[in-house]
Amino acid sequence: MSALTATAAVVRNRRPLRRALRWWPAPLLLVLVLLPYSALPLPGLLDGPIGSPGSLQLLALCLTFGALATGYDLLLGRTGLLSFGHALYFASGTYATNTFMLEAGFGFWPSALLGLLFGTALAALLGSVSLRVSGIGFSMVTLAFAQAGSILVSRDPGGLTGGEEGRAAQGLPSALVGIQHTANLYWIALAYLVFTLAVVHWAVRSPTGRVWEGIRENERRVEVLGLRPYGFKLVAFVLAGALAALGGVVYLLLTGGATPQATTSDFTLSLLVMVVLGGSGSRWGPLVGGVLYTWAQHRLGDLAGSGAIAGLPSVLRVPLSQPLFLLGLLFVAAVYVLPGGVVRLPERIRAVRRRNEQQRGERQRGERQRGERQRGEGSTAS
Repeated sequence: MSALTATAAVVRNRRPLRRALRWWPAPLLLVLVLLPYSALPLPGLLDGPIGSPGSLQLLALCLTFGALATGYDLLLGRTGLLSFGHALYFASGTYATNTFMLEAGFGFWPSALLGLLFGTALAALLGSVSLRVSGIGFSMVTLAFAQAGSILVSRDPGGLTGGEEGRAAQGLPSALVGIQHTANLYWIALAYLVFTLAVVHWAVRSPTGRVWEGIRENERRVEVLGLRPYGFKLVAFVLAGALAALGGVVYLLLTGGATPQATTSDFTLSLLVMVVLGGSGSRWGPLVGGVLYTWAQHRLGDLAGSGAIAGLPSVLRVPLSQPLFLLGLLFVAAVYVLPGGVVRLPERIRAVRRRNEQQRGERQRGERQRGERQRGEGSTAS
């Protein structure tokens, strides 16, 4: 009875802690909102104080790609759809918004809304075709659409895309232009992240989200229950495409123009790496992976061009001077050391501790049993 009472006391003591941990994103969000006012230096992590324009620009990119990875995980981690064409919808938001401003003469906000609608409609159209096949066929169809979009952008039809040079944005609000307004861009990126997290969390916890989980685990079983997986997968595809198009609008503000780098299949592969690095199918994993990948991509570029690398022998200098080589090494090491993603590291630590405790308990029980046998043998002999 005393053991049961002690267990109940432990459970009661843990409940306030669990309730407190449930609200931890709120203080973190407040800290993120106030970061532009901070002059705290972070040597090695950022080039200058947190509130400096360069640091805020990097942080805004990290938040943007963290949100993009979170939206992409609706397909990969939540529904089990491996798409190689997600960059197309991100680029459609960027290019459509810029084109409406430059060619139609619309203001930024109407152009951003039209760019979002264009990206969503494109995702609905191409998704309805791509989802007619499944498995590797679906992946190849999405890749084909993305490659077609990349070729179209590089050909610069009618001078709308700017070809390989891209097109600089014009007509942006004055409060979003110039290094003195970098904090405003940072807050927009943070708002995009919060909106994406809220939408994804709501969608995953909805009845549709539970069907997505069933499709990921066993699509045939969902069909046996009388549901049509095609419609549910199309909803996930369109929602992920819409969030990507919105991210393209934010990226247009951060970079000040539309560039063809956002249309390549390498961009989607980067999103895939972000999701795997952070932890696919988890609430915070894609966000963490997107932030870490984006930060490493920029910081490793500085390391590759540093004097420390330049002074190495050529056999080391040549590969280490390539940022993608360093990023690849980092990713391979993370996959081997942290299978399941960065966010599942605490679970692995707890599992190791439980295993060690079980082994310690088994050893102690074995020692007690041996001691009891020895005492029994001694009493018999006497």
